[in-house]
Amino acid sequence: MGLRTRGDRMTEVFRRIFGANPEGVWAAPGRVNLIGEHTDYNDGFALPIAIPQHTLVAARRRQDGRLRLHSAQGDGPVIDLRVDRLAPGAVSTWGAYPAGVVWALREAGHPVGGADLHVDSTVPAGAGLSSSAALECAVAFAYNDLYGLDLSATALALIGQRAENAFAGVPCGAMDQLASACCTAGAALHLDIRAGAHQQIPFAPQGHGMSLLVVDTRVKHDLGDGAYAALRAGCEQAARLLGLAALRDLTPADLPRAATALPAHLVPLVRHVVTENARVTDAVSHLRAGRLAALGPILTDGHASLRDDFRISCAESDLVVDTALAHGALGARMTGGGFGGSVIVLAEEGRVEALGAAVTTAFRAAGYQAPHLFPVSPAAGARRIA
Repeated sequence: MGLRTRGDRMTEVFRRIFGANPEGVWAAPGRVNLIGEHTDYNDGFALPIAIPQHTLVAARRRQDGRLRLHSAQGDGPVIDLRVDRLAPGAVSTWGAYPAGVVWALREAGHPVGGADLHVDSTVPAGAGLSSSAALECAVAFAYNDLYGLDLSATALALIGQRAENAFAGVPCGAMDQLASACCTAGAALHLDIRAGAHQQIPFAPQGHGMSLLVVDTRVKHDLGDGAYAALRAGCEQAARLLGLAALRDLTPADLPRAATALPAHLVPLVRHVVTENARVTDAVSHLRAGRLAALGPILTDGHASLRDDFRISCAESDLVVDTALAHGALGARMTGGGFGGSVIVLAEEGRVEALGAAVTTAFRAAGYQAPHLFPVSPAAGARRIA
């Protein structure tokens, strides 16, 4: 079902729930990160793409200061909140993400009030594909238009990050929201977090006889459970001990010196961040030169680093990577914050069907729940669709 058709359906459901037509419908995509994991909160580099799965928000302003939220993914009642009473910790359900965006806009001094919001999403939750960022960006773009804020896509992405950090309590970097807000079709987004800059890098696997396959392991991850925060704290501690503003300031040549100056448990974290930044730089060089197949080994090296140095992979993710490589994939790695979620596989188009079947068979043999496999291509970022 296309976005336009989904938007029409959103309007019908909105009218049934709230008794009036919405003023518009906005869409924001999930994302796949090609390379550059856990580098954003270290002032580093990342290379995500937006995917065709979207979160849609139908919205209408209210004049009474109430924020009413409804989701098609649940059978619960409408969440009814007061905009002037929004505060971190006040909302514990999925509603914390849209409510957090409204709170963050008001905290930034923007004169926004209430709204009725109906949400529907095809971004799998807990799959490492940034369902929360897609929701935040869809709401931010809706509020931007409804209240005439005239904020840039980058500014709206940072509002979404602020909502997730301070309101929902997840200490993520800005990569997910920037990808959802700023990506373009047919390109990967080269992010330089410290500089606050991004560039569109052509990335069209199908034009090179390749496919990018997402394998959702069905192992749900929760970045708010403390493990993610502990990794970030470890990286920040290492930077302080080294006298650096962030681990971005280290190069691979600096690693031997850094290893002698740090407690042993911090060395693997530093090694991952430094080598991952280098992998992003290498990936961008290959893509600019049209060498898409060269991205494969970079993905695989990135997975090994996340598995061995950051220790955030899981048995299911490792099984996908090992099976895919054994059946001819050019490269594979877990994507997202870790602790479950999805794996991306770069393969020649002619190998995808057999490769997917092999992964499914391997999961069955291991006694795991069947994975969900689907190809993705770089999609456009958040926008109004109706």
